Amino acid sequence: MTNTLDRRTLLRLAGASAGTAVLAGATLAGPSPAGAATAAFRHGVASGDPLPDGILLWTRVTPTPDALPGSAAGPDVEVSWQVAAEPDFRAPVAAGTLTTGPARDHTVKIAVSGLAAATTYWYRFGHAGEWSPTGRTMTAPPADAAVDRLRMGVVSCANWEAGYFAAYRRLADRGDLNLVVHLGDYLYEYGTGEFAAAGRVVRPTQPAHEVLTLADYRIRHALYKTDPDLQALHAAVPWVITWDDHEVANDEWSGGAENHTPGTEGPFADRLAAARQAYLEWMPVRVGADGTIYRRFRFGRLAELSMLDLRSYRSAQVSGPDVDDPNRTITGDAQMTWLKAGLSGSAARWKLVGNPVMIARLDVGALPSWLLGPLGKLLGIPENGAVLNADQWDGYNADRNELVDHLRATGTRDVVFLTGDIHTSWANEVTTRTTLFEPAAAEFVVPSVTSDNVNDFLKLPAGNALSRLGAGLLRSTNPHVRWAELDGHGYGVLDVTPQRCRMDWYHLADRTSSTSGSRWVAGWSVGTGSSRLRAESAPV
Repeated sequence: MTNTLDRRTLLRLAGASAGTAVLAGATLAGPSPAGAATAAFRHGVASGDPLPDGILLWTRVTPTPDALPGSAAGPDVEVSWQVAAEPDFRAPVAAGTLTTGPARDHTVKIAVSGLAAATTYWYRFGHAGEWSPTGRTMTAPPADAAVDRLRMGVVSCANWEAGYFAAYRRLADRGDLNLVVHLGDYLYEYGTGEFAAAGRVVRPTQPAHEVLTLADYRIRHALYKTDPDLQALHAAVPWVITWDDHEVANDEWSGGAENHTPGTEGPFADRLAAARQAYLEWMPVRVGADGTIYRRFRFGRLAELSMLDLRSYRSAQVSGPDVDDPNRTITGDAQMTWLKAGLSGSAARWKLVGNPVMIARLDVGALPSWLLGPLGKLLGIPENGAVLNADQWDGYNADRNELVDHLRATGTRDVVFLTGDIHTSWANEVTTRTTLFEPAAAEFVVPSVTSDNVNDFLKLPAGNALSRLGAGLLRSTNPHVRWAELDGHGYGVLDVTPQRCRMDWYHLADRTSSTSGSRWVAGWSVGTGSSRLRAESAPV
C-alpha cells in the first residue's frame, strides 16, 4: 500500500474542507439503431479509433450456450462482417469473415480499411444465420481538410455497482456527436460491496469477488457490455478510449498497485497480464506494434487528439518533497518524447490531450516552495505545495514541468487537456512555476458516470453546504481553478470550432435510476491563442 491519498480519500477531504467540411453536419442523427441484443450477439457491437480510411469494429459472439465469457468453452467459429453506406446493407462496401474462439474469449475485432473519409457507415456481424444489432460509425476527415466543427462526448469512471449508465443513454440520444472519448475506469475491479453507491449496491457485479485472473477480467468486461445504455452509445458513434487504473487495480503504477497484495493475490505481473489481455480482447482499441496504446488521431486541420497511457510507465506514488524527484515519471521517457513532439509539431489548430488524471496543480496546506525559496526546500515543502493527491500529475512535478516548459519554449498554443478520474467537474488553467500568470494550456475535467464523489462519501444530498464550501476553498487557494463542482455525476460535451474549444457539463438527476434525465450545469471555453478560460451560458 502506498503512502499517498487515493481518489476516495481525496474526495472525502475535499468534502470535509468543503463550404468547408463540417463534421457536425455529417453526424449520426437520430437515436442509436442498435436493437435488443440477440442470443449470439448479446454483448452488442462497437467501433473505435477512426482514421480517414478506416475504422475498428468489435463484437463478441456466443455460439453455444456453454461458450460464456471467461469459460474457455465453446468451439472456434466463423463470424462474418459487413460495412455499408446505407442501413439496409443492400450494397456493402466492405465485407469479410474471420475465426474466433475461446483463445480470445470469442471476441471479434477487425480493422476495416479502404473506406471514404468523413463518411457515415453502418456495420453488422453475422453467425449461423443470425445478425448482430446494427452499429453506426464515422471515419475521420483527411488530415488537410478544412473542418468547421467537431463535437464529442467525454466520459470517465463508470462503476457498475454504483448505479446505471443513463449518462451513456443521454449521449446516445443526442444525435449530434462525432465520437466519444473515454478517459479510463471503464470498469472497476472491486468485489461486490467494496465500492458502491454511498455504500449501497445498486446492482451486484460479476464475478462477486475482486477480479484477479484472466477469467475474472473477461467476466467483468462481459457484464459491462450487457448494459443496454452502454451498448446504445457504442452502437451510435465511434469511441476513442484509454485506460486508467481500475481496469487493473486501484492506484496502479508500473510495478504494482495500491489494491494489490502480492502475498495473497499473487504476482502483480500475472494480474496485469490478465487484465491487459482481457481489455484488448473486449475493447475497440488499436495497439501499436510494441504493445503501446498511447496514440494520436487527426480531424482535419481543426484538431488532433493525443490519448495518453498514464499507468504503464509511471513510478510508484510517493508523498512529500519526493514528488519533485526528476527521476520519477508519470509518462515514461518514450511517451513524453512522443507527446512533446506531437504537440509542438502539430499542424492542427487545437491540440487535444486525452489525459486520465488531472494535470492542473491542486495546492493545499502550504505555500509552494518556489515562492519560499531556500526556506521551502529546508522545510521539505514540495515545489507546488502540499500534495493532496499524488496519483495525479501533482505527484510527478518534474514531468509536468518538462511538458509545460516545452510548450512555452516552442510557442505551442491551443492545447486542451481532457481529464477524468476524480469523479468531479473542473475547469482549470494549467500553470507551473514558470507560467503562474500566463497559463500554458486549458483543462476540462468531467465527472464520473456513476462512481462516488464528495456528497456520496458524506452521505449528504448533492449541492450540500459542505460540498459547496469545499469547492469554494479549492478555488480560493487555487486561482487557476476557474470552476469546480464536487457532487454531480454525468458527462461532458466538447464542441470544437476554429475559433474556440468549449466544454459543457451535464449532470444526472439520479445515477441510481436507469431512466434518469440530465441537466446542463456549466459551460467554459477557451479561445484560440489564449489559455484563459471564459464562462459560457447554456447552449441554445
